Amino acid sequence: MTDPVELTAALTRCPSVTPEEGGALVLLEQLLSDAGFDCTRVDRGGISNLFARWGEKGHVRSFGFNGHTDVVPVGDEAAWTMPPFGAEIRDGVMYGRGTTDMKSGVAAFAAAAVDFVRDTPPDGAVILTITGDEEADALDGTTALLDYMAEADEKMSVCLVGEPTCPNTMGEMMKIGRRGSMTAWFTVTGVQGHSAYPHRAKNPLPAMARLMDRLASHELDRGTDHFDASTLAVVNIDTGNEATNVIPAQCSGAVNIRFNDLHSGASLSEWLRTEAQNVAETFGVEVGVKIKISGESFLTPPGPLSELVAQAIEAETGVRPEMSTTGGTSDARFVKNHCPVVEFGLVGRTMHQVDECVEVAQIEQLKAIYTRILRDYFA
Repeated sequence: MTDPVELTAALTRCPSVTPEEGGALVLLEQLLSDAGFDCTRVDRGGISNLFARWGEKGHVRSFGFNGHTDVVPVGDEAAWTMPPFGAEIRDGVMYGRGTTDMKSGVAAFAAAAVDFVRDTPPDGAVILTITGDEEADALDGTTALLDYMAEADEKMSVCLVGEPTCPNTMGEMMKIGRRGSMTAWFTVTGVQGHSAYPHRAKNPLPAMARLMDRLASHELDRGTDHFDASTLAVVNIDTGNEATNVIPAQCSGAVNIRFNDLHSGASLSEWLRTEAQNVAETFGVEVGVKIKISGESFLTPPGPLSELVAQAIEAETGVRPEMSTTGGTSDARFVKNHCPVVEFGLVGRTMHQVDECVEVAQIEQLKAIYTRILRDYFA
């Protein structure tokens, strides 16, 4: 049997801080190839990605897993009490960057897939898509893998993303969708002047203050059946002006929006630009707007896939998972354009933190859940 704990440790020892591959995908490719998977490296834009399929190409029924081996930087290494890439185990807990997010998830589904196809070869295909670009801009990671699949006529019928999804207790939550995410940057340009003669200047600061207040005070919605209310957070206001006797010529600001299925990136962009234009006309200044949409909101309605996963979780943990859409974004926002997708993984309390860690028992439990999902799907 493939030990998911040993595999997690081996992956954790690979210093795969985005965009470095660090040896993680090389390790996985060897493991999967030895188990009979057809493996293809799908590297793009300096990012390493791995596509692996067991079974004949073109099968009508295929189950896919998606995950990432890249990790965020360790930060202040002196603040760590354990080596960030040591994968040391103490009192049943493994420490290291990526142990939670999400090398344990990748190890669990890779181990489950390898053992499943060896023990009970299914009538269908098992597909693994593993990227090295989830923690950064995600421009050449899962999107590159999906582009490759489209060109190569590869297809997942359904997919499970192994991100950590449980807030506190193993099995308590799975994701059936995610909110959309977007950021807008504003630049208000007026006319510089002496603060003693404000009538000779056009101060961009009151305009920016008005704009930020209007945006932050606006109620986007009150939530939907499967989503919490959309939120807008003011994340930056800056002039770079240290002189108290000068009215600056320019001021910048930014907001971040997490939105549900009542909105789209396009509709919110139109609203933001309209508000900016209204403020520009009121104050007689120029307002520039730059918008980046990181992902649209999406929902995989409760149905056969979510029920399959929920039943497996409950069978292995005794806990019926909540079907949630909370949290940030994940690569499921790309996979949803290819096939139905849900997310389930272990407890994510320590992800991105100093002394990131995972309970060893959770890794073993996660492999058991993924194995049951595969067995029940192909039954």
